[in-house]
Amino acid sequence: MGSFKLVRLSLFVMFWAVFLLSGSVFAVQEYSLDDLYRIALESAERIKISEEDLYISERGKDKAISALLPKLSTFYTYTKYSEDKYSTAGSVNQPQDSTSWGLRLDQSFSVSGRELTAYGISRETIEKSRYDLSAVRESYLYSVASAYYDVLKSRKSVDISKANLDRLKKHRDSAAIRLKVGEVTKTALLRAEAELSGAQSEFVKAENRLKLVKAILARVVGINNDYELKETQPSVYSSTSNDLIFIAGNCKLTAIDCLKENALAERAEFKSVNLQKKIAEEQVKYAKGAYLPTLSIEGVYSKKDDNPAAASLVKESIYGGIKLNFPFFEGGLRKAEAREAESKLRQSELAYEDLKKTIHIEVENAYLDLITQKGILKSLEDQAAFARDNYNAVSRQFDFGLANSLDVMDANTLLVTAERQLIDAQYNYQLSILKLKRSTGTLLKTIINQQAAAAILNKK
Repeated sequence: MGSFKLVRLSLFVMFWAVFLLSGSVFAVQEYSLDDLYRIALESAERIKISEEDLYISERGKDKAISALLPKLSTFYTYTKYSEDKYSTAGSVNQPQDSTSWGLRLDQSFSVSGRELTAYGISRETIEKSRYDLSAVRESYLYSVASAYYDVLKSRKSVDISKANLDRLKKHRDSAAIRLKVGEVTKTALLRAEAELSGAQSEFVKAENRLKLVKAILARVVGINNDYELKETQPSVYSSTSNDLIFIAGNCKLTAIDCLKENALAERAEFKSVNLQKKIAEEQVKYAKGAYLPTLSIEGVYSKKDDNPAAASLVKESIYGGIKLNFPFFEGGLRKAEAREAESKLRQSELAYEDLKKTIHIEVENAYLDLITQKGILKSLEDQAAFARDNYNAVSRQFDFGLANSLDVMDANTLLVTAERQLIDAQYNYQLSILKLKRSTGTLLKTIINQQAAAAILNKK
């Protein structure tokens, strides 16, 4: 009997152990925005594609170096003749078979130094690819932040819809009680039921919207759909907070002009297109270098063996040579390549000016958006507070028969609208800060510095 109890106790302990372990395994993962940044930088396909572009550029430099180095090759030849032939004097004119082998060293370069120009272009292309990678990373992190705040807004929207649903249920129940005692007409109850049905519909839409934006965020970052988000910053952002994070420093211009100057100095895209202009200039030089001759130097060691061997056979030889090649006519190829390179240079100059103007507009748009969001946040905070007080007052008046159902519905609609606008404004304000960082080219640097600081604190 005692052993039976022991077995039961053991099974009970094993059951709870398995249950607790399974609960820990299947626990929902919770991510902060910094966690999402880190995961995106490590696993995003778009970033990995740009990293491969950088790798390809580095291999392009290897190819350019190979053109500056001599080529060493070996050769081997075996020839079998149908028959051996002799002269009338008995000397060998054609052997039965012949074998030759040796080593060859070749070096060819243009008098214009095109190989050195190509090497310089390859180095600048690597630097350009690094800037392109930084631009892709920064743009992708901003898309992660946008998706993150979409999820937070949708989650708050679900909470607002749920609170709205609870208020309307309470009002419907209150209207039903007052109808029984004859204090209101049936239309008041019908209106309450209609509003409740609409609120249920909005609640379902909000839940489905939350599922959609969570799936989008999971796709952007590369995580499973079953997760939760945590806010690393306070959940309520006050309009009184001072989040104008950009300080002009020694810049004596206006704030917007200083931001534009910082953007031109920091934006990876602008650095990339500026470097592309320099590369295009070098490519013009490279194309025009084809008008000058090419100098080739060769050195050969060879050994030959014939069977039968002639008396005059030179079995071993070492020789060198210099060749100067200048194509006088090649169908207009050099001229076409030079004109094409000049056209690409003009394109790069136009792209430089176009991007410069685009960055100015992006910075001004982001700056004004931040100012706008900060300005409307205070009024929306006040509006939400007034709407909440108004609903509470009208709801109490309805309970005492001093207000009708339409007054309650209007007050509730005003409250729901004000709460949603406030939530949108609060998260849009945070996103506008990141947008301004993105437009001035400091978002990636800020995120990397924050993650480095967090890593140091974790080690401590």
